[in-house]
Amino acid sequence: MHYLKRILQIAYCMYALLIFIGIMLFALPFVMLSLLGGKIQGGNFIYRICKWWAKVWYFFIGIKHQDIFEAPHDASRQYIFVANHISYMDIPPAVISLKQSYRVLGKYEMVKYPVFGWIYRAAVILVDRSSPEMRAKSFRALRAALNRGISIFIFPEGTFNETSKPLKDFFDGAFRLAIDTQTPIKPLLFIDTNKRLNQYDIFSLTPGVSRVVYLTEIPVEGYTKSDIQKLKQRTYNAMEVALVKYSEIANQITY
Repeated sequence: MHYLKRILQIAYCMYALLIFIGIMLFALPFVMLSLLGGKIQGGNFIYRICKWWAKVWYFFIGIKHQDIFEAPHDASRQYIFVANHISYMDIPPAVISLKQSYRVLGKYEMVKYPVFGWIYRAAVILVDRSSPEMRAKSFRALRAALNRGISIFIFPEGTFNETSKPLKDFFDGAFRLAIDTQTPIKPLLFIDTNKRLNQYDIFSLTPGVSRVVYLTEIPVEGYTKSDIQKLKQRTYNAMEVALVKYSEIANQITY
């Protein structure tokens, strides 16, 4: 019985991968065409394509997206969105959930994948943390996007949380940028993505719910560059408390 279940699990994952690739190949010409629209209009169109891609993929693999608002969210305002990072499935719910114009700060390593890397390069602001020059260039690109009225999405942990704690330690970048541009922080929580796909097993994908929790925004008025650690800790504390709460609820429910 165990072997049969594993075979069915692998078959489902292969099916999901084929659907993902099929949608990607269909979307690729539209992504390439959107590059003619420039960094603003073209970039916004790429994210609309990615939102459609994620929704269609979710439909075919049996994942249901759900937004939970712990406080009213104004999609007409600019934010620096920060979220926990626990799975390769963290990006689809972000793409589906966010309504305003935004850009994602993404790891440079992802551009190496064929076809997907082309789309990834066109859609995100790349960061290579091994290079001080690249980090500075990424910061300038993020600031330029904010100056054009575009929100930013960042994983402040930098990479997957593989600790026993709800969150890894945060990098300073998102909070330095928030203070520098006086843009409020909006924390998001992904509380089911590790159940949909465990970071340690590529054949662990399962159908079910994928919830995004919008926490109360954290204003930055009155903060200066000397308050980066204070803002970072305030955000960390708010996200940690909420993650513990939702994890306790999730452990009582099977999805």
